[in-house]
Amino acid sequence: MPTFIRGVINLRGAVVPVIDMAARFDKPTAELTRKTCIVIIEVAHAEGTQVVGIMVDAVNEVVDIEPGNIEPAPSFGANIRVDFIEGMGKIEGKFIILLNVNKVLSVDEISSLVTGTSLAG
Repeated sequence: MPTFIRGVINLRGAVVPVIDMAARFDKPTAELTRKTCIVIIEVAHAEGTQVVGIMVDAVNEVVDIEPGNIEPAPSFGANIRVDFIEGMGKIEGKFIILLNVNKVLSVDEISSLVTGTSLAG
């Protein structure tokens, strides 16, 4: 298993894999603290959707960003893969990185990491 898969949880009778987002971005695995959260999301793939838990350092707030406040992803400057970035959201004069969860948590890519096969061929 890749190091970023921390395990599974039982969510209303369903087994849900939990992915450590720090490890997914090639950082050291996250330390568990009182603020550590698991955010449940649905990831689209060819056969439908997959419910996944993502472990994050903390959740401060949930916001809606109007489409007019989203800039295209920069081609440089971030410490994560460019294909993981959906765009840059602007909130109260500050920019935040918006992730493309379907790329970051691609079921096909994660499966290829587990099996050791290449997506390119």
